Amino acid sequence: MVNEANVEAHYKWTGPEIWKDTAGKVDIFVTSVGSGGTLAGVGKYLKEKNQSIRIVAVEPAESPVLSGGKASKHRIQGIGVGFETEILKAHKPIITYEVKTIYSEDAITKARMLAREEGLLVGISAGANIAVCLELAAKEENKGKMIVTMLPSGADRYLSSDLFKY
Repeated sequence: MVNEANVEAHYKWTGPEIWKDTAGKVDIFVTSVGSGGTLAGVGKYLKEKNQSIRIVAVEPAESPVLSGGKASKHRIQGIGVGFETEILKAHKPIITYEVKTIYSEDAITKARMLAREEGLLVGISAGANIAVCLELAAKEENKGKMIVTMLPSGADRYLSSDLFKY
């Protein structure tokens, strides 16, 4: 899982887009982690702009490898690959990040909420990102802070998954 073009694309395009769209006022960036390309690329760009920006990696609570736990089955497709990727290892000295875990069921619930309440048809990893963002936003220490995330997948990939089983 070494694809430096992934990191470079997020460094050259996604990071600057976030910086521009928030007028440089982003305080916390949250992203679920598969290969680690988004975390590494966006994280590097944002940290170069402002070292105090918090970078938060999201992983499945059932498979908390980045948190020091063991790999296990979970239902959040596209993230929680079960090991620390080469991209994450290579970029660890460059960017610091914290890790938050979210249970698969919570991610599914939040993805459904986005569809129902916001009309956003997103995948389960997007639900995981939103769940962590809402958790962070509810903390007194983050009141008034700009929390940014991405919605990395559309619901069309999940039509036969748990996302659409009620």
